[in-house]
Amino acid sequence: MRFHKAESAFFVFVTLVFGAGALLAYAYLILHNGAQMLPPREQLGLYTQLLFVIGVLLATAIIFGVFFIYPLIRTQVREEGKLRAMTESLSARSESLQHAALTDSLTGTQNRRFFDDALREYLHEFGRIEKPVGLMVLDLDHFKQVNDTHGHDVGDKVLREVARGLKDLTRYHDVVARMGGEEFAIVAPNMSQEALVKLAERIRKAVSSLVIDTGNVRIRVTISVGLSVWNGRESSEELFRRADKMLYEAKRLGRNRVCA
Repeated sequence: MRFHKAESAFFVFVTLVFGAGALLAYAYLILHNGAQMLPPREQLGLYTQLLFVIGVLLATAIIFGVFFIYPLIRTQVREEGKLRAMTESLSARSESLQHAALTDSLTGTQNRRFFDDALREYLHEFGRIEKPVGLMVLDLDHFKQVNDTHGHDVGDKVLREVARGLKDLTRYHDVVARMGGEEFAIVAPNMSQEALVKLAERIRKAVSSLVIDTGNVRIRVTISVGLSVWNGRESSEELFRRADKMLYEAKRLGRNRVCA
C-alpha cells in the first residue's frame, strides 16, 4: 500500500519525536541506575552527549515539521479548497442545466417535458386520495397575424406578457407550461369543473384586457380555452386529448371563449 506524502511525512515526524522520547527515557534509566558509579567528569560528559542527541532529534523533528509537513498541509488545504469550489460550481451548473432543461427559455414557464411528467405525477398522487385534477389547454387566437404584421420580436413579447399573466392568476402548485408556439397548458389539481371554468374565464378576460405596448403600436390578443377534469380512470394522454378537443371546439365556435 502506497502512502500519501503527508502521511509519510507524519510517520517520519512521529518516529523522530518517539525516538527522542525513547532516548530520554533510556538516558533517565542509565543515569538513575548506573551513573552514580561514574566519576563526576564522566557523568557530565554522558549528560552532555545524551542531551545533544536528544536535542538533535527534536530539532530535526521541528525543522522537518516546519519546512516539510506544514507546506504539505497547506498545499493539501489549498487543493481541497479548489476542489470544493469546483464541486460547488459544477453542482450549481448542473442545477442550472436541469432547470434549463425543464423551463421554456422564452416565457419562463415550464416546458412540455416538465408538463408531461407533472401531469402523470398529479394523476397518480391525487388518484390515491380521490381528488379531481383539472386541465386547461389555451391557444392565442390569430397569433400568426401578430408575427406576420409586427414581426417575431413583437410576437415573443406578446407570449412573455401572456405567460406572466397566466402565472399571476394561477396558484403556486398549479403547473403553467408552454406546449410550443402559442399554445399553453395549465394543470390545476384539486379543482372541480365549476371552479376550473371560473378560473379559465378569469384568465380569458385578463388576457383580452391585456395591452402589449411595442412602442409604435399597442396590441391586444385573445385566447381560446379547452377544459377537462380527470375522471379517475383515463391516462394523462387521454385527459389531454379531451381538453385539446374542447380547445378546437372553442376555436370552431368563434374563438375568445372557454369550452368544457
